[in-house]
Amino acid sequence: MATALLFGGFIFFAAVSVPIGISLGMAVMLVIIATGTVDLTFMAQGLTTSMNSFPLMAAPFFILAGEVMGRGGISRRLLKLADIAFGRFTGGLGLVTVVACMLFAAISGTGSATVAAIGSIMVPEMLKKGYNKGFAGGLVASSGAIGAMIPPSITMVIYCVTAGVSITALFSAGIVPGIVIGLSLMIYTLIYSKKNGYKGSSQRYTTKEVLAVIKDGIPAILMPVIILGGIYGGVFTPTEAAAVAVVYGFIVALFVYKEISFKDVGEIVLKSALMTSVILVIIGTSAGFGRILALERIPQLIANAIVGFSSSKIVILLLLNLLLLFVGTFMETLAAVIILTPILLPIVTSFGMSPVHFGVMMVINLAIGFVTPPLGANLFVTTQIMDISFEEVSRAIIPFIITMVIALLFITFVPIISLGLPTLLGF
Repeated sequence: MATALLFGGFIFFAAVSVPIGISLGMAVMLVIIATGTVDLTFMAQGLTTSMNSFPLMAAPFFILAGEVMGRGGISRRLLKLADIAFGRFTGGLGLVTVVACMLFAAISGTGSATVAAIGSIMVPEMLKKGYNKGFAGGLVASSGAIGAMIPPSITMVIYCVTAGVSITALFSAGIVPGIVIGLSLMIYTLIYSKKNGYKGSSQRYTTKEVLAVIKDGIPAILMPVIILGGIYGGVFTPTEAAAVAVVYGFIVALFVYKEISFKDVGEIVLKSALMTSVILVIIGTSAGFGRILALERIPQLIANAIVGFSSSKIVILLLLNLLLLFVGTFMETLAAVIILTPILLPIVTSFGMSPVHFGVMMVINLAIGFVTPPLGANLFVTTQIMDISFEEVSRAIIPFIITMVIALLFITFVPIISLGLPTLLGF
């Protein structure tokens, strides 16, 4: 009964457009009141204890750092750097979009921010050059999903806190898979562009212009270098790195690029605080949701059902990928990570899969959820930055989803893609 009330209540509240975090909390309260198996203080304890985590402090700092750099002119400079390298090739604007999203992902840590920052600049340019509207929208939305895959990633931080995995190890493990996803989108862009005659830019940069663009872009590129280099070099922890990123971001935005002023700081901090509050509510209520599941022994039942279905590691991994892709279509990413990690992690570790490798697999699956209807947060952002309906961009995204799923399977069944760099670095 408790399980039916928990999931039924959550689905009902989410279906009537109650925010995900509140839906989770209301479902938990419904179970507590109806069954009386635990005291009402159970919910309050979950809300507080789940957020009492030093590694979790990295999330609001990375959110603030991404907001600062997004407002500070970083996206335009990244686009210029990408244009110098890839703009002249077939489908140059599409390739530049993917590369710029990958670079911005190493700063923002979120998918929607990447779509908004890069898409608002690149979509008008692609349409002006005759690119199909659906293709342009689908490319921006899918490329933005890389924001959750390439470190520093908020989703990765939440997984590490939930699973008890080293953030440093998962950050290093996410770099190559994120690049693989980006390359797969670039390959599809090349094929589609060649078929439809989308030529590269005719502009040729002089050596002086190239050096000027590189010089202007150095402060932007240095941010992920400082963050990740400091973490992997043992200079500071991921949480401390997030704080360093905030300080560096403000220095660059205020004094180097000078595209924000001190009067903008309050608005930036407020916007970041609002985004952080949403995440913390989801984390807190998800903790209560997960504890009810544990009391009802749902994780064990699901694990036994999946393992009992097949003893083949390949079959189980395929089933888990399908499950995560399905969940990503309707559940908010962070809530899915917090709820599903305690359920699925014991399954994969039982047949020897590394928690770090599984973390990469889970993050990519749920990141693809950013572009899968009906939730598809990136799709909604795309409709806001260009004149396209949700239905139209949902149809256009299908080949991009297929491309990313193929890359996902490659990452799932070739562990060295995820574990090679952490092993090399000694994590």
